[in-house]
Amino acid sequence: MKILIAEDEDVSRAMLQTALEEWGYTVTSTSDGDEAWDALQETDAPQLAILDWMMPGRNGPALCHELRKLERDEPLYLILLTARGEGGDIVRGLEAGADDYIVKPYDSAELQARIDVGRRIIRLQDELREQVKLQGIVEMAGAVCHEMNQPMQVISGLSELSLWDITEDNPLYPTIRKIKGQVDRMGEITRKLMNIVRYETKDYLEGKIVDIDKAVDQA
Repeated sequence: MKILIAEDEDVSRAMLQTALEEWGYTVTSTSDGDEAWDALQETDAPQLAILDWMMPGRNGPALCHELRKLERDEPLYLILLTARGEGGDIVRGLEAGADDYIVKPYDSAELQARIDVGRRIIRLQDELREQVKLQGIVEMAGAVCHEMNQPMQVISGLSELSLWDITEDNPLYPTIRKIKGQVDRMGEITRKLMNIVRYETKDYLEGKIVDIDKAVDQA
């Protein structure tokens, strides 16, 4: 998992980065709020950020506030790192958009525990987002299958009757057989669409499409 840290004090930033990397995280290190802002706009940006309260550029609460105004596809969990332990300051940080906070000097075990909470919440939000996508796909698939099923049955039935009425040496026989084969293939696709159980995509041209074979219930 990627974590962004924004801390202007060199030693503190280095110590924090070392600890996170020892815990298995990939760290994006920034030294002020503006640099952190830019890093969190990049493609595949970290979903968890630890932001110092006081730093050059945007301070921690200001950065939280601006990040919460963005429309993001992926969830973002924000932890404020602060020397301010007063209740009013903590409330102000949370109201600005922080999900959690930790007061300096922090205990390593406490920091790790709070990051673990963030990871669990991000995972749950990601799972919920995938479920919403899946629900939309299933509803769309149901509508498509409903509209396509009857005309495909008619074409398949007429093709079958036509094959019974002509011999294999008839010039039309290969064409009609091909029509029936393609219609039957479309029927197989609609059956797969009706059995989608997960959200799986694959690369297609410059974007992505649903990978039907991986998304269906193979059982």
